[in-house]
Amino acid sequence: MSQRTSEIARRIVALEALVCRDVGRKTADLIAASAGGLGNAAQALSGARSIGLITGFFVPRDGVAAPETDGPVGTALLACALAACGLPVRIAVDTPCADAVRVAVAEAGGGVAVDEVGVVDPAGIARVIEAWRDAGVSHAIAIERCGRSADGRPRNMRGVDVSAWTAPLDDLFLGGDWAKIAIGDGGNEIGMGRLPAGLIARTVPNGEQIACVTSCDYLVVAGVSNWGAYGLMAALAAQRADWSGVIRKFLTAERDLSVTQAVVDKAGAVDGVTARREPTVDGFGADVHGALVDSLARVAWAEAGD
Repeated sequence: MSQRTSEIARRIVALEALVCRDVGRKTADLIAASAGGLGNAAQALSGARSIGLITGFFVPRDGVAAPETDGPVGTALLACALAACGLPVRIAVDTPCADAVRVAVAEAGGGVAVDEVGVVDPAGIARVIEAWRDAGVSHAIAIERCGRSADGRPRNMRGVDVSAWTAPLDDLFLGGDWAKIAIGDGGNEIGMGRLPAGLIARTVPNGEQIACVTSCDYLVVAGVSNWGAYGLMAALAAQRADWSGVIRKFLTAERDLSVTQAVVDKAGAVDGVTARREPTVDGFGADVHGALVDSLARVAWAEAGD
């Protein structure tokens, strides 16, 4: 192993330790079972030709009906960074979360197409699958996207069936021969089917009800799903010197906060844990997320000389 290869591997281990940690969801066992996923996902994505992303998680609770801040923010920053690196990039989302994704993309920098489908819209999903195939999508990335449980219904962490607000975008994720990368933080997101059978049911509250059965090729179980997207950006920057400077412009605490604030102010997004319309993600404010992004940047660009 060359010195450079060894240094990249060291950095990616450090990046994974930052983003893949249990923040109170009892996901430590899920994180352990998917160890190495961040580096493997970044390695796969570093050879991408065209990328399709899927996100959007709707929150119907306590008189609130709105998209959550986790997912669209990280997806938009990752997508816009990759687009700025010269890759064709598009994001698929269903109607309840579409405004949040469009706002996030515009605030993050633009340059990314958004494919919207209705909640009950099999023709729309088929249309997007065809569009992705025509675009030569080589890698699909699902980020904080509620997926099918064992009985076919998507459920939030409380075990509530959210199919009335959730299109089966699992069909899109599985609808091509693209490499499949998934990022989640609770056990109910697309991609969690890659984990050992029964693990989510044994370890996560309501796990037997909520566990997503849709699998993937590369799984990242993060403390917060946006963090997983940022960790992937940092790992790509460490691996691809030609992308590093571009990604660095997008992976900042200031951009994270500005995109989060925009989806709250302009699209009515809410924190998925508190259900409050404020610029927080999973109960954490800008101080926590900003510190995390700063730590990722220090690792990704340490001793890089740029």
